[in-house]
Amino acid sequence: MHHLAAAPWPVVALAVDKVSEGDLAAARAQMGFSLAWHIVVACLGVGLPALTLIAEWYGIRTGNPAHRLLARRWARAMGVLFAVGAVSGTILSFEMGLLWPGLMGRFGQVIGLPFALEGIAFFIEAIFLGIYLYAWDRLPPRRHLLTGLPIVVAGVASAFFVVCANAWMNQPRGFVLREGRVVDVDPWAAMLNPASPPQTVHMILAAFMVASFLTAAVYAVALLRGRRDAYHKAGFYIPFTLGAAVTPFQLVVGDWAARFLAEFQPAKLAAIEGVFTTGSHVPLTLGGIARDDALRYGLEIPNGLSLLVGYSPSTVVQGLDTVPRSQWPAVTGVHWAFDIMVGVGLFLLALGAWLLLSWWRGRGRQGELLDQRGSRLFLGLAAVGGPASVVALESGWCVTELGRQPWIVWGIMSVRDAVNPAPGLMTGLWLVLVVYTGMTVATVYVLRRLAKGTAVPLAPQEQDVESYPVV
Repeated sequence: MHHLAAAPWPVVALAVDKVSEGDLAAARAQMGFSLAWHIVVACLGVGLPALTLIAEWYGIRTGNPAHRLLARRWARAMGVLFAVGAVSGTILSFEMGLLWPGLMGRFGQVIGLPFALEGIAFFIEAIFLGIYLYAWDRLPPRRHLLTGLPIVVAGVASAFFVVCANAWMNQPRGFVLREGRVVDVDPWAAMLNPASPPQTVHMILAAFMVASFLTAAVYAVALLRGRRDAYHKAGFYIPFTLGAAVTPFQLVVGDWAARFLAEFQPAKLAAIEGVFTTGSHVPLTLGGIARDDALRYGLEIPNGLSLLVGYSPSTVVQGLDTVPRSQWPAVTGVHWAFDIMVGVGLFLLALGAWLLLSWWRGRGRQGELLDQRGSRLFLGLAAVGGPASVVALESGWCVTELGRQPWIVWGIMSVRDAVNPAPGLMTGLWLVLVVYTGMTVATVYVLRRLAKGTAVPLAPQEQDVESYPVV
C-alpha cells in the first residue's frame, strides 16, 4: 500500500511548539550516541553466537580441546554482552518515545509490528542462551550444540526486524495520509518495504564482519606477543576466516544498496557522491570537500558514477539541484563517511585475500600459516582490522542516518517536527553520557576478567592444548 502522492516531496508539518536549536541538537546527539554504542554490542550479539557454535562444532568433530575451550569462554562473553545489550536496547526504546514523540505518536501503529517481533525474538534468544550456558555438562555434546542454534537464529531475526523499522523510515509504506491523518494501516507492507531487503542483508553481514574481525583482532595481538599455541591460533583463525568469507558478499550487497538508492532515493545518493548537478558522464569522486555547490579537491574517476549506476557513461545521475536546498544533508560528512566505509571494506577484503594466499602457499605444511615470512605484518594489520571494522560500521550508519536528513521519515516528517518540544533535553544528553561511560567501563572490566581468568569449570586450559596442532 503506497502512501506517496504524485509530488516527490509530500511533507506533513505538525503543529508543535518551537524547539530551540540547542535542544534539537541535544536530542540528535543523544540518539546518535546511544545508537552508535548499542550497534557495536548488537553486532557482537549477532555474530559471537555463530563463532561460538563453530568452535564447539569443530571441537566435537575433531576432539580438539583448544576449540572446546574457546567455545566455553566465548559463551561466557556472549552472556555478558547479551545482558549489556539488553540494557542499552531498553534505553533506546525509551529514547524513541521520549525524544521523538512526534514520530511514535503519529506512526507507532505503522511501525509497531517489527518492534513487537523483535521483542519475541529477544525472549527466545534469552531462553536458549540460559539453556546453552547452564547445560554444558548436563547434555551430550551434540545435543548441547543444538541448543545454541536458536540463539543464532533469534539474534539474526532481531537484527532483521529492527533494521526493517529503520528501512521504513527511508521508504515509508503501509499507510495512507488522509487530511493529515494516518489511515488504512498495513503493518506487513510497512515492515517489508522496498528498503528492507538491501538494508537488512547489508546490516546482518556487517554484524558478522564486526564480530569476526573484532574477535580475531584480540587473538592477533596475543599472537604478536608470542602466544602461538593452538588455543590462540584457533581463536584467530575461526573468526578471521568467517569475516574474510563474508566480506566479498558484503561488497556485492553494498553495490545492490547503492543501486537501490539510485532508483528510490536519488537525492540521498547525490549527497553520498557529492553530485550537485543532474547530468550524464558523472565522475566518481574520492574524498573532497563540498564548497560552492561542488565537490572540490577530490580525486575524480571520469564517468565512474554513471558507469556504476547504469553501466554506461551516458547514464543520467540525479543531482541535488532537483531538491530544495533546505532539504540537503551535510554533503561533506555523508560523502566522507561513505568513502571511509568503502575504504575499510576494501582493506578487509585485501586481508582476506592475503590469508587465502598464505594458506595456498603453506598447504600441506600443518601449522605453518602464521610462521611464514610477513606473518607479523599480517597479524598487525589484522589487529587493526578489528577496530577498523567498527569504524566502517559507524560510518555506514552515518551514511544511512545523516543522508536522510532533514527527514526522520523520508519525504513525510522532518526531524524538527518529530522531536520533543519540552525544554531541558541537554540534561538528558549528559545523563546518557554518564550512564554509557559507566556501562563501557563495567563491560570492559568484566570481559578482561573473563579473558584473564583460568577457572573455567570442567574445561581444558591453555597449558593442556599448547602443543595440539590446529591447521
